[in-house]
Amino acid sequence: MIFVGDDWAEEHHDVYLMDEGGKRLTSRRLPEGLVGIRQLHELISAHAEEPEQVIIGIETDRGLWVGALTAAGYQVFAINPLAAARYRDRHHVSGAKSDASDAKLLADLVRTDRHNHRPIAGDSADAEAIKVLARAHQSLIWTRTRHTNALRSALREYYPAALEAFEDLAHGDALGVLHRAPAPEQGAHLPLTAIQSALKRGGRQRNIAARAREIKAALRTEQLAAPAPVAAAFAATTGATVGIIAELNRQIAELETALAAHFETHPDADIYRSLPGLGVVLGARVLGEFGDDPNRYTTAKSRKNYAGTSPLTIASGKKRAVLARHVRNRRLYDALDQWAFCALSTSPGARAFYDQHRAADDTHHQALRALGNRLVGILHGCLRHKAIYDEHTAWAHRTPAAA
Repeated sequence: MIFVGDDWAEEHHDVYLMDEGGKRLTSRRLPEGLVGIRQLHELISAHAEEPEQVIIGIETDRGLWVGALTAAGYQVFAINPLAAARYRDRHHVSGAKSDASDAKLLADLVRTDRHNHRPIAGDSADAEAIKVLARAHQSLIWTRTRHTNALRSALREYYPAALEAFEDLAHGDALGVLHRAPAPEQGAHLPLTAIQSALKRGGRQRNIAARAREIKAALRTEQLAAPAPVAAAFAATTGATVGIIAELNRQIAELETALAAHFETHPDADIYRSLPGLGVVLGARVLGEFGDDPNRYTTAKSRKNYAGTSPLTIASGKKRAVLARHVRNRRLYDALDQWAFCALSTSPGARAFYDQHRAADDTHHQALRALGNRLVGILHGCLRHKAIYDEHTAWAHRTPAAA
């Protein structure tokens, strides 16, 4: 066996090869891309006869370089940078650090401690595609939220009547009217027909006249006024922000269509969608983050630990504390939190489980986290047995306790 540490950067890779005794075989800086991967294969082939004899440690689990390593048949371990930093402290108390030394550290880590780490998951290309689309879709939603919050903050400074008229500033109603009247004076003099036209342009198809009257009344209410030059400046920024949010809405809708098309063709899509609270978008996010490698999660507990929903126990001497996990996959945890909330209205068992935790003085978020943890376990069982979700099977054993 030979062990390879790969410290990657945008333009190059520092690699270090050692044998089973920790003796240096060779080390080199390789360029990123096809030339670099070819040179790495040549270095490895000089010391290993079969790709199964090669174990590589690298601080990422994605990218073309990692894909080439796994395609070659090497055993690749994606080492969390935090874990690598802690391992560095075991060997260097001086705090010294370099790319070359980090490559040696990664090779040493997979030589001695790889049993504490997981190899890169063997997810299918379909699952990887879903993950890419789901992450892009989620990122655009987060970006829209930031711009919407900025718009709300600006309107509070000079146009409070708009906040009275529109609760959701990313909705087509708000975008259509604010595009037409980004200044308070324009909004106050906007005729009913113009508001109706703006609502139609924003996508509204029903109750247009009634909604237009509500908006007209709100925009004409008396309010504190900013100085004219300040209001004109804010109006210009509002127009720009409205345009950005409108385009984000369009791109989010297009990505959602592509995400749904990929998700619905996946072999496990029916299992995910059978679970209460999971639709196309949430189901695709959960599938993309968990992946579809059947050997990645050997138990429900390992899946829960990766999800970050299982509690973390800290015990030392007479002290013992059970805490929430804060080092976790943020995207997956966000999806699971929404999943647990949606399941409350679609699954009697989930609702009873949540109510039981609330009755035990858990906060809303604690109860949701416990429910999310339970749903991850149910999902694991469904995937392992290739079974569609069944309400009775999932919750029947808890009915006496809930009663």
